[in-house]
Amino acid sequence: MGLFDRFRRRETPAAAAPEPTTAPEPTPTPSPAPSSSTTTRSSKMTAITIIGAGNMARGIATRALAGGHAVQILARDESNAGSLAGELGGAASGSLAAPVTGDIVVLALPYDAALAVAEQLRDALAGKVVVDISNPVDFATFDRLVTPDDSSAAQEIQKVVPASKVVKGFNTVFAGTLVAGEVAGQKLDVALAADDPEAKDAVAALVESSGMRAIDAGPLKRAHQLEGLGFLHMAVQGQLGNTWSTAVKIIGA
Repeated sequence: MGLFDRFRRRETPAAAAPEPTTAPEPTPTPSPAPSSSTTTRSSKMTAITIIGAGNMARGIATRALAGGHAVQILARDESNAGSLAGELGGAASGSLAAPVTGDIVVLALPYDAALAVAEQLRDALAGKVVVDISNPVDFATFDRLVTPDDSSAAQEIQKVVPASKVVKGFNTVFAGTLVAGEVAGQKLDVALAADDPEAKDAVAALVESSGMRAIDAGPLKRAHQLEGLGFLHMAVQGQLGNTWSTAVKIIGA
């Protein structure tokens, strides 16, 4: 049973249960074995490798460290990785030649760079969960996505690292909001798409333990729609004052 299934099984009866008006007398009962996703997330911390040392790397690392996860930051320029790790505190750092220690590897890079790094580190990424956060925008024109119409950045990266489990995520949230951990008092929603349920569950557990809400967006092909949503969110920032402090949020659920 996947993490998202456990959310649904746990939340449905809770929503239907009326709130008691008085506290009931406690009845001694055997303690059940831990089975909720909350217990799983709090008891098992994950090693995370973030490739990149820019603003999104800072934001994701901030949330992961707040969730108690071990964080490694790698970059082509080892000094940039070291500077970010030193700024954050509690993170290891190194160049792309360093061993990849994380079970989950976040490509916190623009699309072209993410694709190139994925190809460069193909063997090191084999068997790992690889998170693509990119929005493959044509930054010369800012009017289209550069991936094929029937594909996405995440799907193209999956082709490059066939032995890895690619998850699309974090592309609809901005770096500054990740550092803050919320917008207007609301948890950030992180939509995730992947073909491997266990890989998606692992990233969902990272998201939830880091103080955000994971949204199951379906299989990896849904990355195409998520990247369109991420592009739209970027494109409207000019009309919203260019603060880059807004969030895409699903409410009522």
